[in-house]
Amino acid sequence: MSQSTPASGPSLLADVAERTALTYVEAFLGLLLAAATTDIVDLSFLQSAAVAAIPAGLTVVKSAIGSRLGQVGTASWLPAKNDAGLPPLN
Repeated sequence: MSQSTPASGPSLLADVAERTALTYVEAFLGLLLAAATTDIVDLSFLQSAAVAAIPAGLTVVKSAIGSRLGQVGTASWLPAKNDAGLPPLN
């Protein structure tokens, strides 16, 4: 029995929003830590915030592609038959 979840909707938007927000936070904190602890990265707080938007934007693009290629109704690229987080398909 296949799932009939639409390819777009609240669950997909929540999935994309969660992935995007967490990617932004991770990139931002990583840049702040790198700037504070090394001489390799020299970014201010606002520069770090701006640069962190780049991977977050790429996450939106990746999620949009994943919504078409992977598990229906999510931003995952992993097909349903290989997704360990889902019940087995019969």
